[in-house]
Amino acid sequence: MTTTSTAPPLAARTPDVPPGCLVAARMADVKSGEDTVVLAMGDLLGVTDAFVVTSGRNTRQVRTIVEQVEQQVRATEGRGPDRVEGLADATWVLMDYGDFLVHVFLDEARAFYDLEHLWSDAPRVAWGPARRP
Repeated sequence: MTTTSTAPPLAARTPDVPPGCLVAARMADVKSGEDTVVLAMGDLLGVTDAFVVTSGRNTRQVRTIVEQVEQQVRATEGRGPDRVEGLADATWVLMDYGDFLVHVFLDEARAFYDLEHLWSDAPRVAWGPARRP
């Protein structure tokens, strides 16, 4: 006797990611973060469930994105990042929330490090842009 699985094929399933990372992606969008992506990392990188990757055109915008993400994740999820690194020069700011990481790059740094290519096997998660007034 054979059994059939009722689960959809792996490629057809939407990966589960922490809700805070979706908030972070939307808030980056509100502050004009460029090419924001959410990568489901759980199956590839056992230490965190997701990456949010976005970029800004200048260091002021990078800092503004970081501030907005921190404020809104705190407001909706009731928590701040465990640590924030890179804010002093704001070319690559890493916000570590434990179950997800937010990478806010200056455009040039993002192109150089190219995390999306490095983690090209990670499924991209639809996050939907924020509604602007």
